[in-house]
Amino acid sequence: MRADRLVSLVLLLRQRGRLSAATLARELEVSTRTVLRDIEALSAAGVPVYAERGRHGGFALLPGFQTELTGLNHDEALALLVAGSRRGAQAFGLGSALASAMLKVLDALPESHRDTAAGAVERLLIDPETDLLSRRLVAEEVPESIVAEIRRAVLAGHKLHIHYAAVGQTPKWRTVDPIGLVTVREQGYLLATRSGADRTYRLSRVLAAEELAEPAQRPDRVDLDRAWQERSTQFRTGGDSVTVLVRVHAARREDLVGTALAVLAEEADADGWLRLEVTFQDPRHAEWALWQLATNAEALAPQWLRTALRNRAAAIATCYEVSSDS
Repeated sequence: MRADRLVSLVLLLRQRGRLSAATLARELEVSTRTVLRDIEALSAAGVPVYAERGRHGGFALLPGFQTELTGLNHDEALALLVAGSRRGAQAFGLGSALASAMLKVLDALPESHRDTAAGAVERLLIDPETDLLSRRLVAEEVPESIVAEIRRAVLAGHKLHIHYAAVGQTPKWRTVDPIGLVTVREQGYLLATRSGADRTYRLSRVLAAEELAEPAQRPDRVDLDRAWQERSTQFRTGGDSVTVLVRVHAARREDLVGTALAVLAEEADADGWLRLEVTFQDPRHAEWALWQLATNAEALAPQWLRTALRNRAAAIATCYEVSSDS
């Protein structure tokens, strides 16, 4: 870890010039005392770093100092920088490693392209935290120590012992064979098998994890995208999922589809409306989704959903009745 930190320190000084010990400590997420020790280590190793005293002083490198990093062309570095702007690394506990890697990528560019690439990244935004309606994507918080343990087991091909809190159940210890990690809309998942059966675990529900020495029982190669699609299909068609026939205004189609698990059938209806057969996770999910669309959607079937929506509307109407004293 210290070697990586020393490289990051040099790259910060190369790219940003003179920096104070406090600024370096904040960027590297260490104490100022650690920064001072690292500066001494760099000097002892022959890196030409020097201190400037005074109110606006700090540490800097002698002009012209070059690090020995593999060069990339402009588009290759830009592609890596843009990919690195995605927040998936946070879900896998690699946020600090990603920040360090991006510094190295930027430094690997020829000096003539460095400023151009950095400026280009500022003009490309992928997966912002909110959409145009200010709906916020809430990233799940998972302790880095837990994610790191899971990640090590996945990459090493070892069995994994996890303390997992399934919905509505008492947390239990499970020994699983990890296959891979997936992040979807700021949520991380572990794909695994247990006793030969497919299992999908949400990382935010893992309370503790321990990598075991025993090799995992899993194929040498895996098509993770295909595996995820298969798990998604199992999820949509299993459990308490419900199928609903809906009539929705065409302008609100995406709002409906965006909350559903799947669209099974669709056809045009009269006057700019559509008729869709969709599935939801459970009855509560279906009622919530249709309620959000107000009069722009009508549940045609099943009858229990129509009744639930009517009762909810009646309760709201009663709440807002004009009293005789008004």
